[in-house]
Amino acid sequence: MTDLSNLVRCAWAAGSAPNMVGYHDTEWGVPLHDDRALFELLTLEGAQAGLSWSTVLNRRGSYRRAFAGFDIEAVAAFAPNDEARLLADPGIIRNRAKVASAVGNARAALAVAAEFGSLDGYLWSFVDGRPIQNTWRAMTEIPAETDASRIMSRDLRRRGFSFVGPTICYAFMQSAGLVNDHEVTCFRYAEVAAPGSGDR
Repeated sequence: MTDLSNLVRCAWAAGSAPNMVGYHDTEWGVPLHDDRALFELLTLEGAQAGLSWSTVLNRRGSYRRAFAGFDIEAVAAFAPNDEARLLADPGIIRNRAKVASAVGNARAALAVAAEFGSLDGYLWSFVDGRPIQNTWRAMTEIPAETDASRIMSRDLRRRGFSFVGPTICYAFMQSAGLVNDHEVTCFRYAEVAAPGSGDR
C-alpha cells in the first residue's frame, strides 16, 4: 500500500482534515463529465458562498439525501413544501436563498441540457472541451476568478442560474477539472494533467 502521508500536496490541503485531504487526493481537479455530479458540484459551490469548503464538504452526505441524490429532474420538480422541508433540515445549510437557488438552478440545467444535449456539454464549452493546464508554483499565484469564469458566470445568470458569480464559477471550474489548479509541486498535478487521467 502506498504511503500518502509524506506526499507533497497543494498548500490548501496540506495538514487539513482527513476528508479534505481525501477530496484533494481523489476528486479535486479531475475532469468531471457526469450531469448529475456536475449539478451537485455547482449546488455545493453555491452553498459555500460566505463559508468554507470544509463546512460544505462535511454536509455532502446530508445534501445528497435532502436533494434526491442531486437528480436534476427530481430537484427541478421540488414544490414549496419541499423547500420548507429543506429549510428545516439541520444537515444542510438552511439559507432560504441558497435552497431556492438549487431548485431554480435544476430547472435552468434542464433547459440547458435540452439545448446543448447535456449539462456537461454546455459547461465544458467554456474551455473548448479540454481542461486548462495551469502551472502555479504557489497558492498565492492562483486567481479567484478568470476571464473564462466571468464569461461562464454571465451566461449562467442570463439562463436563470443564481449563486453563480465569477468566483463561485472559478471554484467550480477548479473542482470539476475544467482547469488544473494543483500546484506544480503537488503529487496530483502530473496525475491530473496526464491524458486519460481518469475522467469522472
